[in-house]
Amino acid sequence: MNWHLTSNETAIQELGSNQERGLTQTEIESRLAQHGPNELIERGGRKPLQILWEQFTATMVLILIGAAVVAGLLGDTKNTIAISAIVILYALLGFFQEYRAEQAIAALKKMSVPNVRVLRDGALKELSARELVPGDIIQLEAGNVLPADVRLLEAVNLRIQEAALTGESEPVAKQSAALSNENLPLGDRRNMAYMSTIVTQGRGLALVVATGMQTELGRIADLIQQSDAGHTPLQKRLDTLGKNLAIVGVVIAAFIAVLGLLRGDEIRHMLLTAVSVAVAIVPEGLPAVVTITLAIGAQRMLKQNALIRKLPAVETLGSVTVICSDKTGTLTENRMTVVVLDVAEHALDLTEEISRDGSLHATRGLGAPAQSSLSLAAIGGALCNDSELIDTGDDRFHTVGDPTEGALVAAAAKMGYWKSTLDSSFPRAAELPFDSDRKRMTTVHHLERYDPTILAGLEVGNHRYITFTKGSVDGLLGLSSHVWVNGQSQNMDDSFKVRVEAANDRLAKKGMRVLGVAFRLINQIPEIIQTDLEQNLTFVGLFGMIDPPRSEVRDAVALTRSAGIRTVMITGDHPLTASEIARQLGIGEMESNVSRRSGFQRQETLESMKVLTGIEIESLSFDELKNVVDEVQVFARVSPEHKLKIVKALQERGHIVSMTGDGVNDAPALRRADIGVAMGITGTDVSKEAADMVLLDDNFATIVSSVKEGRTIYDNIRKFVRFSVAGNIGKVLVMLLAPFLGKPLPLLPLQLLWLNLLTDGLLGLGIGVENPEADTMKRPPYSPKEGVFSRGAGVQVIWVGAMIGALALGLGSWYYFRGLEQWQTMVFTFLAFAQVFQALASRSAKDSIFKLGLMSNPLLAGMSALVVGLQLAVIYIPFLAEFFGVKALSLCDLSIAITGGIVVLVVMEAEKLLKRK
Repeated sequence: MNWHLTSNETAIQELGSNQERGLTQTEIESRLAQHGPNELIERGGRKPLQILWEQFTATMVLILIGAAVVAGLLGDTKNTIAISAIVILYALLGFFQEYRAEQAIAALKKMSVPNVRVLRDGALKELSARELVPGDIIQLEAGNVLPADVRLLEAVNLRIQEAALTGESEPVAKQSAALSNENLPLGDRRNMAYMSTIVTQGRGLALVVATGMQTELGRIADLIQQSDAGHTPLQKRLDTLGKNLAIVGVVIAAFIAVLGLLRGDEIRHMLLTAVSVAVAIVPEGLPAVVTITLAIGAQRMLKQNALIRKLPAVETLGSVTVICSDKTGTLTENRMTVVVLDVAEHALDLTEEISRDGSLHATRGLGAPAQSSLSLAAIGGALCNDSELIDTGDDRFHTVGDPTEGALVAAAAKMGYWKSTLDSSFPRAAELPFDSDRKRMTTVHHLERYDPTILAGLEVGNHRYITFTKGSVDGLLGLSSHVWVNGQSQNMDDSFKVRVEAANDRLAKKGMRVLGVAFRLINQIPEIIQTDLEQNLTFVGLFGMIDPPRSEVRDAVALTRSAGIRTVMITGDHPLTASEIARQLGIGEMESNVSRRSGFQRQETLESMKVLTGIEIESLSFDELKNVVDEVQVFARVSPEHKLKIVKALQERGHIVSMTGDGVNDAPALRRADIGVAMGITGTDVSKEAADMVLLDDNFATIVSSVKEGRTIYDNIRKFVRFSVAGNIGKVLVMLLAPFLGKPLPLLPLQLLWLNLLTDGLLGLGIGVENPEADTMKRPPYSPKEGVFSRGAGVQVIWVGAMIGALALGLGSWYYFRGLEQWQTMVFTFLAFAQVFQALASRSAKDSIFKLGLMSNPLLAGMSALVVGLQLAVIYIPFLAEFFGVKALSLCDLSIAITGGIVVLVVMEAEKLLKRK
């Protein structure tokens, strides 16, 4: 039901309640049975055993399990144990990577209120929030956290902070009267309040209209649990790779079996060959290398204030094509700031920092009359104010109280007027608090201690008091008979009204909140303050304030744009405010067009920024939203469902979507996005638990460095996969073609397993920490549809694998047909050295190893030395040689094997040289 449209009486009647006595015990018991406790319900997720089972049923693991079973049936205990160990390692790595119990619903539960004051059976009682039911009447006061969704029956100066739910940066003034627009977004339903929002000011009486999962917070919890996190681009690509390798392996094994039958080979030999092919085709080191590479990347990101909660998110960042960002606290500073002070004849930019010396540096260069007008406005805004400015040391200050009032106090301090000093010079004698009907506040101050130097030009005469009134500009103009111009009071005529209204409209169109300030000199405080105090005012000026964008975010947005990534703002705030912040940050600017011949760079900006509101989204079908989502730069006044819908629409368009946010309302979209990024400082527990990554400094710019790290890691994983598969192709070709050359099995399954773990595992780790390429952030992201072998990588993998296989076969054949018993050891050793040199050449697809330098990647250099050492140990330590079935090589044989590996390096470097030329 649209409770915001109903009157108080109708709402109470609909829920069968009574404003004087509340519900009876019988009614409470009946409704508790019908609606259940006022708590959020958590659906069960994947159980640990289910996750473990999924690891054992992965394609590449099934291949190895089949190989282990065949080896066991053949009585080959050594190979069975070795392959089984790899299977277990595979499964455990995958299990620990995926097993992270989602705590989002638990975090939502923590947000519930332990106790609440509720009217029941005519008496006010303090009860657990779990016991609330629809129809309960509850009391609200400053500091309370809303225990349920409520319709306000009374609202006395009531303001509620709803930022976590709606994205609105300021506390919202509430009312009790019914509203008329059926499609109002949550942030504009001023007679409603929602579970887990916070009362910052005033008091109220409210009717509970929804509890538990029926609340807006409950709907978010439901959305979170419905949102499928899905697989990352890397997981999809590696899954595709595994299936393709499985098909290739099965085809080759079947081919070998048919060939063996035709040749009359014994079944045991054919089965052993099939096991060897299965072991050769699977990159056993892949899970370990990917997991460790991602973990190392996560550690590097942590040093840059990005905490990775889910390892695959590291790589996903590198594939992001769209960053959907919340506005408040993410793109902006999350603090209201006065940026313009406008008085008659003068407008002043107030964007400087507060100065401890108290000088009038903001008005430097202005004449005395202008300074007088500006000073009077600043002093009035600071005195008609209940917030405080606190000195935290180290030239840092923060305000305590309402954010809007805090902005006025900070503005006065920038002009050298400190709140504490003003309160001493102008003690408050009386006040008329702000309320949502009048939309203004008035304070009365003694003038006994008035220092004329503070307000040069203000003649107080025999007046004992000065009143300051702040509020909506339209309201103040109607109450003002005079205007303060250049240090003098003049009659308010139509020309001044037109100028003030134009200034008000101009600032409002820039997304600013505008407040006016006026004063009046009086001799005594009237008995009836409200009717007598706010009249015959002298209008001084107006303040334009906004939650300003972070200074570093514009550069970050520009950098993401140069990297082919689009930034989109999604917020619950007003469209004008959102579009102005977007304009200041460069969201919506087109890519830079660079002429290759002239080198001339031209920056284009869209003629009009495309803004879509929540109401407009509601009127669109999902297909219609999909058609326009790529053209929209700002989504404003959106609900949690809208955010989720936008993310889904972008994903349907083929984008890899990153969603940043800090509120409860962001959680479903954070979970649904390919990578959810929460704010570490201002973010709620719910948003953090739903996210893949947490920004510890709440800085949008940190995402940029994280994207660069993600791209580097994805590039390195691509390099490793190409390196690994090329090497495995070489090994499979050896196993496949050797029978055609009349040779027995060239490599045993255990030897292949050793080579895969040695080269794929150790060398892969070194490749995984390679430094970023020079053009990492100057190119578009990889398309989600591109596989790991795109952009010519597949061709390179095939010819490198074919080269390694041909060299190994040629070397083995030369030794075998000369009757040398070490022929198998030569193939085994050559493949080890070939992949060491292949790894060195695979560090970059463009730059030569000689340009990069061997020690620019010390881990790979160390791993290469370790692989060489381990391979020599297998050959020359007797018990290891016997275990692996190899012979000790002479120095000459060893040199031949090493030379063969160098050939691989030279050929790969020659190919890069040809590409560069």
